[in-house]
Amino acid sequence: MTQRRYQPRTPIGAEFHRCALQVNPASYATFRGQKPTRDPTSHASAMVARAEEIGISVLAITNHNNADDVDLFRKAADGRRVVIFPGFEISSSEGVHLLCIYSPETSLEQLRHFLGDLGIRQAAQSSDLSPHTVKDLLAKVKDQGGISIAAHVTSDNGLLGRLRGQTRINAWCDPNLLAVQIPAAIHNLPDGLKTIVRGRDPAYGLRRTASKSLAVAVVNANDVVAPDDLMRVGATVQIKMSAPSIEGFRQAFLDPESRILLNSDVPPPEHPELLSIRWTGGFLDGTVIPFHRNLNVVIGGRGAGKSTIVESIRYVLGMGPVGEAASAAHSSIVKQVLRPGTKIALELRVHHPTTTDYRIERTVPNPPIVRNSQGGVSKLIPSNIVPDVEVYGQHEISEIAASQDKRIQLLDRFVPKKPATNERKTQLQRALEKARQYLLAEEHDLDAIETELASLPGLEETLGRYQEVQLDAKLKEQSLFLREERIFSVVEERLEPFRKLLEDLGSEIPIDRAFLSAQSLSDLPSNALLDEVNQPLRQLDKHLEGLVKEFGRALESVEMAVDNIRQNWTIRKEAAQTKYEAILRDLEKTAVAAEEYIEIKRKIERLAPLREKKKLLRRRHEEHLEQRQSLCAEWEDLKAEELRMLHEAADRVNKQLHNQVEVRVVAAGDRSSLTKLLREKIGGRLKETLETLENIGSFSLPEFVESCRRGENELRRRYGVPPAQARQLADASGELLMQIEELTLRPKLAIRLNTARHGVPPSWQDLDELSKGQKATAVLLLLMLKPDAPLVIDQPEDDLDNRFVTEGIVPMIRDAKPRRQFVMATHNANIPVLGDAELIVGLTAGEAAARVDPKDIGSIDDRAVRELVEEVLEGGKDAFETRRMKYGY
Repeated sequence: MTQRRYQPRTPIGAEFHRCALQVNPASYATFRGQKPTRDPTSHASAMVARAEEIGISVLAITNHNNADDVDLFRKAADGRRVVIFPGFEISSSEGVHLLCIYSPETSLEQLRHFLGDLGIRQAAQSSDLSPHTVKDLLAKVKDQGGISIAAHVTSDNGLLGRLRGQTRINAWCDPNLLAVQIPAAIHNLPDGLKTIVRGRDPAYGLRRTASKSLAVAVVNANDVVAPDDLMRVGATVQIKMSAPSIEGFRQAFLDPESRILLNSDVPPPEHPELLSIRWTGGFLDGTVIPFHRNLNVVIGGRGAGKSTIVESIRYVLGMGPVGEAASAAHSSIVKQVLRPGTKIALELRVHHPTTTDYRIERTVPNPPIVRNSQGGVSKLIPSNIVPDVEVYGQHEISEIAASQDKRIQLLDRFVPKKPATNERKTQLQRALEKARQYLLAEEHDLDAIETELASLPGLEETLGRYQEVQLDAKLKEQSLFLREERIFSVVEERLEPFRKLLEDLGSEIPIDRAFLSAQSLSDLPSNALLDEVNQPLRQLDKHLEGLVKEFGRALESVEMAVDNIRQNWTIRKEAAQTKYEAILRDLEKTAVAAEEYIEIKRKIERLAPLREKKKLLRRRHEEHLEQRQSLCAEWEDLKAEELRMLHEAADRVNKQLHNQVEVRVVAAGDRSSLTKLLREKIGGRLKETLETLENIGSFSLPEFVESCRRGENELRRRYGVPPAQARQLADASGELLMQIEELTLRPKLAIRLNTARHGVPPSWQDLDELSKGQKATAVLLLLMLKPDAPLVIDQPEDDLDNRFVTEGIVPMIRDAKPRRQFVMATHNANIPVLGDAELIVGLTAGEAAARVDPKDIGSIDDRAVRELVEEVLEGGKDAFETRRMKYGY
């Protein structure tokens, strides 16, 4: 009887299936001397129903020396999301127990034949031993197309408990032994057995190991007699497969580190993930590609569309390439391959603060649109949803490696984001610029006042000569009128700020309450309560309107009163003018220049108050200088904090990449912004100075500015610049020096790569001394460290040495993929095979468009995908060896 196999609703490669591999029929209770609680049919139905209820998708029926009840379980599982694997438990001639499991399609007749071939010919359930040794049984089960697991390996009738000496070593090291069963966690095993299981006992050295920490794969699989036994901790294990199959088990046992989770293992954390991408129009018209949450590998021949997929992801997310060459390549693909009018739809999922799905759509050349899970347009932009996602096109990693400016960005990614710090930095930048503008304006005003006051001493000296002929006594009244006239000018000056204040206050009424509109509050849970805020603001509007009117009336009343006084004063002045003109006629007879005297008095009356204004302005200027100095100190503290955070990030990176890559932060390493400013603002010959400033080891902007202010000699002493160029710097304007104080000199990142082979002492080389491929390797190792956010890379192997792909990149992918999604387009077998890709997508180039055949989407435990990998990809020696072991050739 062939069971209809359960298929996941969305086939997205290898997923974890919870498996119970030692399930017994009702008759097992009798075998153990107990009374069955159910008849065989209801027992099978209850077992399958319970498994489906608690999320177990695989049951292996392994009765002792018998498979008669397998069909009962198959019938019970028909139409349910549970796959039944038939088999049995058998004991070798030494008494070692093995679980033998076969394909779901294996008939009962075949199972009986297999039992007979293994030496068990009695039809009933029994505890008889097979006449074959454990090594022979392992080989025979493999030849039958099944898999065998050494049951309860540490107990008395298990392989390590039953066998002794060389016989145990030979059985343990048998290449057909792919998996053993333990009751719980590895760390709970006795020390001696734990050492063997972890592959650390030299007497049990294998020709291969299953992983870095295991000699062979280990699984949890206790005897399940009743449905509730399925709930026991050691009864099940999680195995990653494209779909439950014998080949899926085999691949998992060959790579347990990637494909097996014991119940004691901590499940991987949730992380942001791309779910699928779809194209409407363009080269990939009608293509839909799903993504797995872990490692996705896109393969295909030249022109199949691998780069188009990567650049489509970048484009729909609204991201720009890092490098110039990458930008040109991206633009070319968007224009020539995607083409205007093509629509790209990317579905993704985030798990913080809650699990939420989004759909991002972008039609070339329009901006992206974010839709929520209900299909409505969201106010979010892609970077709000997945702010740390990274996409790198073909050769872009190599371009980053070659750029000193871009390397520091690699470390920036590991610095914790502090919105408050970034906001304060922006505020300080604005405050420094504003303070600079204030100081420059005040200095301009002081210069203007100085210019005007320069004529005052001469005027006062001339006035003294007039006073010698007692002209001041004769024109005293007219002189006093000049002072009185100045009073009315001062009144106008004092009233002007209040006129401006009244105008500004009036422009702010009524208060903008758009943020409290019904539409803005509609989706808030406290909208009714928040709407009540409108009422006090309306009351404030009324009070302010009254205040503005009252303020206006008061100001108007003052102006009218002053005008009346001015009119009365004008009448008095006109009366005095008649008298003044009579005096002028008398003075003309004596040739005394009375008009010049009056004009001098008028100028002195206008200039004399500037002395007080100068004092006030200078005092204010000094206050602003002190304020700016405080801002500069805080600005330097903030930059120092950022530098400390970079150093801390470098320490964390070095720990994670121990003996692979080392990074070191070079403070103020990038001085291009300073040299650019000096070229623009000073000009002339500065070659030697700029070279000195670029190459000096320890450099401080505040010290440099202070040296410029102290003068030429200090610049020559501290920096050794030529005299003429030192003079140019010393003569720099105050504005330029303040602009220099506001600069941020970006640090540089010094990177070293260990170029030694695995297992030998490190051989460190600076990045600039490495080959192009080695540089790209160091950068890629840094890129892959960042947790959580998806990482998308187009054909990374193009810029990498093949050895570094195998020894450096692939191990990091394997370690990180449970915690981070990878999407890689490649033609190198090392990445999907050694990396054990959960999803492989095969592309085929057509005449006018690329296509994806559904059968070419899956993991390497899927035959069609495995054949595609063999046909399309090329790899190094390790990849081929692993492929030989996995594929059986």
